[in-house]
Parts: sequence; structure tokens; C-alpha cells
Amino acid sequence: MASITVRINPNADRNEIVSYKNGILRINISASPVKGKANKMLVVFLSQILAISKDNIRIISGHASRNKHIVVDGLNQAAITKLL
Repeated sequence: MASITVRINPNADRNEIVSYKNGILRINISASPVKGKANKMLVVFLSQILAISKDNIRIISGHASRNKHIVVDGLNQAAITKLL
């Protein structure tokens, strides 16, 4: 199990990783932050990037914030860093 600190920018033109530095992953998400749509899109996007099931990705804190703490089951920190 590994954790990631993520800062998202909702309502972007497309889903994309902007940068990964100082332990913070910055991601543009095309969904709006209304009713958790951006959070759901973030989980789906990360599952595609990391090639794991979306059931293995959980947002631990920051559900209503741009800054989120995410836990990924099934991968270690080194594997996540390599994939990003």
C-alpha cells in the first residue's frame, strides 16, 4: 500500500498529469467538482495510469478540496513513482 498527495484542477480541457515534484502530483481533470464528479473521474484516471482496478484507489482526505490524500492498494511507492 502506498499513498499519493494530489492537487487537482477540475473543469480542465482534458485529463492529464501536469507534474510530479516535491511529492505532489498535479492533475487536470475534465469533470466539474459538483456532486463528487471530479473525485470519481480522478479515481478512474489514476486507475488507467497505474493499470490497476479503481477499487484499489481510495481518497482518504480532501473530498471537498483540490488537495487530496490518496491511498493505492497493490502497488508500492517506488512502482507508483515509476509509472507517473
